[in-house]
This record gives sequence, C-alpha cells and structure tokens, in this order.
Amino acid sequence: MARIKIQVPETFSFSANIPVRITDINYGGHVGNDSILSLLHEARMLFLRAAGYTELEFAGVGLIMADAAIEFKGESFYGDVLKAYVTIADFSRIGFDLYYKLVKGEEETAVAVAKTGMICFDYVQRKIAKVPEEARRKWEK
Repeated sequence: MARIKIQVPETFSFSANIPVRITDINYGGHVGNDSILSLLHEARMLFLRAAGYTELEFAGVGLIMADAAIEFKGESFYGDVLKAYVTIADFSRIGFDLYYKLVKGEEETAVAVAKTGMICFDYVQRKIAKVPEEARRKWEK
C-alpha cells in the first residue's frame, strides 16, 4: 500500500511552542491522530496571527481548508511541549499550501509533518475568492 510522502521545505518562516493537553491523549496513552490535526490548527492560527491575519480576516477574505495530509513520525505524550514550524508556499490564483513540522525536545525529534491546502473564501457570498495581493506579496518572493 502506498503511503503519503510530504516534501516539506528545508526552511520554515515561523515557529511556536504548543503544549500537549490531557485532552490530546487517546486510549493508547499518546497524542491521538485527531489531536495532531487540532495542534496543526493551533499552529496555523498562531502563524496567521503573527502576520496580522486570522482565518476569517485574511486581507479581506476568509480561509477554508481544502485538504490535509499528515505523516506521523513519532509519539508525543501529556506534558510534552511541541515546537510547531509553519511556512507558506505554492500560491495559486485562489489558494496556497501551508507546511508544518511538529517536533519535541531539544533534539527536535519529529512527531509529524503535514500539509494543508488553504483556499480563499468569501463567507458572506459563500464562494471561493482570489488570494489577496497584499497576502501574496507578504510571502511570495
């Protein structure tokens, strides 16, 4: 069976520490796969906030997730503080990709790598929108 293989960038433009909560732990005693997606959401919100945006106010439009891919690399446990690396790439007319790397400890042991496809969305008109030039200029070089 073929496995997902995410080509993460070599460098990331943002990082933040995110503590593992007791509610992230599953019956196996480690962070559950569903919680990894929630931790990525937190990392995305911190990334956007650092740039002056939110998912509902992205230079005049909103954002909606079109797809997500996660490669699980290792376990994480209650009490761990994960370092979440995030970067933006692959702009199209209506969206872009966000890449993530979750690591733990001073050795930065990999917990997960991921990619989410984000689409610009007008929540008032309920339709897809173009990537705002302001946002594109901020990250596209």
